[in-house]
Amino acid sequence: MRERVERAENGRKNDPQRTQADILVVATKEFATHGLAGARVDAIAEKTRTSKRMIYYYFGSKEGLYLAVLEQSYRKLRSLEADLQLSNLEPEAALRTLIATTFDHDEANPDFVRLVSIENIHHAAHMLRSDAIRDLNVSVIETIAKILERGFEQGVFHRKADPIDVHMMISAFCFFRVSNRYTFGTIFRRDLSESETIDRHRGMIADAVVSYLKSCPSPD
Repeated sequence: MRERVERAENGRKNDPQRTQADILVVATKEFATHGLAGARVDAIAEKTRTSKRMIYYYFGSKEGLYLAVLEQSYRKLRSLEADLQLSNLEPEAALRTLIATTFDHDEANPDFVRLVSIENIHHAAHMLRSDAIRDLNVSVIETIAKILERGFEQGVFHRKADPIDVHMMISAFCFFRVSNRYTFGTIFRRDLSESETIDRHRGMIADAVVSYLKSCPSPD
């Protein structure tokens, strides 16, 4: 059935996986630029040389396409982290590598930051329907937990921190730089895209997180 539909829409047989991948690339930019309400499926169809009917055939609806874009965006980030082989590094080096990867990913993918901001406007209503996003994000917490555990056992880290708290610290700084780049830069007359500033901030967030873990918690 799918093959017949593709032949009818395009006059030739397409690769379904490649077609869907192309749609997701264009849809990512469309949703990041215009939001869920403002994005137009017709525009996505035109730019991918397919049809609105075909997009709905693959993704079910505009909301289904939007959710697929979110899932793929998180999948790409988590895939980057999985390729780092952090278990082969000493705890502090592993954590700094993870932070640098998150930092560089957000810097290079402002559309990801915009999509997450848009989903927050919707109170994560679409993410709530996605088991895939929840499952994908378990991995980074497990990775951080293992680094923290190794670091504490070796005496490198002195604080037993919650891995979700540490993940939030890392995400908050990396995300803010991109999400608030224009407002922050306008207010303080600072270009956050300058290479020296990027390098300084990348090191600063790593130093801040590592210093927190190396500090002794206040006694109760």
